[in-house]
Amino acid sequence: MNEIITKSPDYNDASKLAEAWTDHYFLKTKKVVEQKGDKTVTYAVFMRRPVLFAPKIMIDWLHSVASMRETRFTTDLNYTEGQWVGAGEPLLYITGLLSKLVDLETIYLQKLGACCVAANNAFSMCVELPNVGFLAMDARHCAGLEMANMMAYAASVGSKAAQNQVGAKGFIGNATNATAHYFGNETGIGTMPHALIGYAGSTLKAAEMFVETFPSDHMTVLVDYYGREITDALTVCRRFPELASDGKLSLRLDTHGGRFIEGLDPQASYAVLERHAPLAVRRYRNDKELRLLTGTGVSAAGIFHLRESLDREGFDSVKITASSGFDVIKCKVMADVGAPIDIVGTGSYLPENWTETYATADIVSYDGTPSVKVGREFLIRKN
Repeated sequence: MNEIITKSPDYNDASKLAEAWTDHYFLKTKKVVEQKGDKTVTYAVFMRRPVLFAPKIMIDWLHSVASMRETRFTTDLNYTEGQWVGAGEPLLYITGLLSKLVDLETIYLQKLGACCVAANNAFSMCVELPNVGFLAMDARHCAGLEMANMMAYAASVGSKAAQNQVGAKGFIGNATNATAHYFGNETGIGTMPHALIGYAGSTLKAAEMFVETFPSDHMTVLVDYYGREITDALTVCRRFPELASDGKLSLRLDTHGGRFIEGLDPQASYAVLERHAPLAVRRYRNDKELRLLTGTGVSAAGIFHLRESLDREGFDSVKITASSGFDVIKCKVMADVGAPIDIVGTGSYLPENWTETYATADIVSYDGTPSVKVGREFLIRKN
């Protein structure tokens, strides 16, 4: 068997990083400029879709590289962090010597586009469910640690924008320690994993182990492992009545999309919605919306069903955390029917269409003389 050998890039050395990871034609251009004479250039950076501006990671990296290269880059931002930007609008201008900037374009665009789109999606989710807290659980879906850092930052930007604009609760935290600071926390937060329940052998035993190990912590218990969401939820509540009454106990629904929550089927799901949101299924719905309302997995009917069961037993202070497939559309449907959710655990604000994350940069002036390729004249500074 042939051994596959990989070499990790040196992210601390900007020159080596650019040489290894930038588009090769930029490297050749750099050599031409170094031999034929430098010019001060200004780049305009833009995106082809509306976004929320999330530039910090890119800006910090650019200034760090400038320091390493003993030069200076000027970054003129046209918007503040978290501000909405229309498609094609220049996000910012970057000015510096062409020989120092030209080989950085590939890398700094990677650090901007995905952040801006993810921030916009996070904002949209928070606005749709303004009274619900969000927990960023995206790290496992990211392509490496750098992307995980970018997505956590983006979620915090979108969250702050929603908090400022509509008073939304927004993202209360995320799942990892490394990026907790974006949300004003010292550590990550979250629920127990399915692995702990499988290890313990029962949902109740897992909860008991958790309390014994972390006696002062709030507890969020997954209740779908054995397909007994209602039974196991009530069993845990009865075992820990003080946590339940003090609002320190939450139950997380993460039911697999291949089955209904315990006690539901299509007919029962419609009956639940008839009790709580009678107009929900009478208006026109597409197939996806109907599945989110009455289908398998974590549906609106399933969330109402759990809330009913808890309240009937006097556990009205126990909170519900919902996860599994929460994107902007699912948030909108849940908000429309007033599903009783306290926390949404999501990684789904990550862009579903990665092509939307592409940022683009064009030089718009050379030594102060405006010049850009035909069709991109709109990028030239208007001052």
